[in-house]
Amino acid sequence: MKIRKSLMGTLAAGCLAATLATGCSKPNDPISQADKKDAADGVTAPDLEETKKIAEEGYIYGLPIVMNYAVMYAYAVDKNSGQFKAPFNEIKNEARVYTYKDTAVITPNSDTPYSFIWMDLRAEPVVISVPAVDKDRYYAVQLEDGNTFNYGYIGSRATGNDAGSYLIAGPDWKGDLPAGIEKQFRSTTQFSLAGFRTQLLNADDMANVEKVQAGYKVQTLSEFLGQPAPKAAPKIDFPKIDKAMVKTGFFDYLDFALQFAPAGPEEEAIRAKLASIGVGPGKKFDFADLSDEHKAAVVLGMKAGEAKVENYLATALKEVNGWKIGAFFGDRAFFDGDWLQRAAGAKAGIYGNDAIEATYPLTRSDSKGDPLDGSKHNYTLTFPAGQLPPVNAFWSVTMYDGKSQLLIENPINRYLINSPMLPEMKKNDDGSLTLYIQKDSPGAEKESNWLPAPNDLIYLAMRLYWPKTEAPSVLPPGEGTWKPPAVLIAE
Repeated sequence: MKIRKSLMGTLAAGCLAATLATGCSKPNDPISQADKKDAADGVTAPDLEETKKIAEEGYIYGLPIVMNYAVMYAYAVDKNSGQFKAPFNEIKNEARVYTYKDTAVITPNSDTPYSFIWMDLRAEPVVISVPAVDKDRYYAVQLEDGNTFNYGYIGSRATGNDAGSYLIAGPDWKGDLPAGIEKQFRSTTQFSLAGFRTQLLNADDMANVEKVQAGYKVQTLSEFLGQPAPKAAPKIDFPKIDKAMVKTGFFDYLDFALQFAPAGPEEEAIRAKLASIGVGPGKKFDFADLSDEHKAAVVLGMKAGEAKVENYLATALKEVNGWKIGAFFGDRAFFDGDWLQRAAGAKAGIYGNDAIEATYPLTRSDSKGDPLDGSKHNYTLTFPAGQLPPVNAFWSVTMYDGKSQLLIENPINRYLINSPMLPEMKKNDDGSLTLYIQKDSPGAEKESNWLPAPNDLIYLAMRLYWPKTEAPSVLPPGEGTWKPPAVLIAE
């Protein structure tokens, strides 16, 4: 399937300008001339105001789906993307942690070397096999589908560190669980991601991580069973996508992605609304057939949807000492049709874990509520004695550029401070631990505790892997008995 002409390319500049100022139809005229023309052309679109409302809701609903497609395209389709990992149903092990050069995913984890499998589940399931992993090494395989639902986990917390094989099936597969399979997981979409995180204990530990990664395996079910493969799924002409193209063709990409995502019960209403403006399965005309006035209304709706997502991130989470804490991520039942929550999670950092697997306190503000800005201040973050983040695995504090939410280039190639680094760090006389957050070195005696910052706005993310459930705990997110300390301006 090829993508159609982009949205912005079909907008009439005069109508868009008029719409932004006053709207293309008269306030008391429920059916504008554009509506009449669309009806005459056989385009049974809602009126302009309703179109705007649908676009707003559709943008919120579709943002994670389109973001996911962009990553899938860069990682598994476009071999020239600069971010390509491997073709579908092949594993790619990264024997490194992420750096500022990795730009396909915002707020990337730089704690754990990744392995990736983008799965095409249309023809048959795949089987993921994992080796026995040392009990002192945390690892997790996060299963996330095209709806950005986390539909299952393999790993230290969820299944333990023993070896095993696990079946990953698409939404339409019917079959019995074969012998030798520990558990079956069901994706809600035909394409899905398995993201492996393997703990790196220290700088000299990479060879051991590579040994674990070498034991990760992916096979189609027929390969696993030693049987003939079923008929291959049809070849797909995946539409090219990049950040600029998303802005101009958002609903075209959503239209493309939805064909691989059968609607759940909670999606039927929004899918019907999208179909009424020519997007997704069940549509009666192509989105590109809308009049220029209707397309302008769509642009306004998208802007309103984007504003709602930003407002949610700013106001809906629990604030604890300047840190925003919430549960952004989960499975279909977790979201239960709350598309705004899902969009906010993707915007904050797509592919985040369920809170029970990892909880993410986030901040852009100091203790006074002012924006963190490395060009204006040096900062400190101090954990009192005996009050380090309570986890079963490990914790980290990662630095991001406050504008792009990407890792930053710095003179010591340090993107985070985490608990495996504690033996090399210096504690204060009272047993507390202070991190120095600033763009310039705090001096040789403090450099072990230095988290380099940009010469600009700062975005900080804590990651608490496998947080403890007994007190003190960060769980429930934002309401737990453990609270992250505030970021202070250095004296």
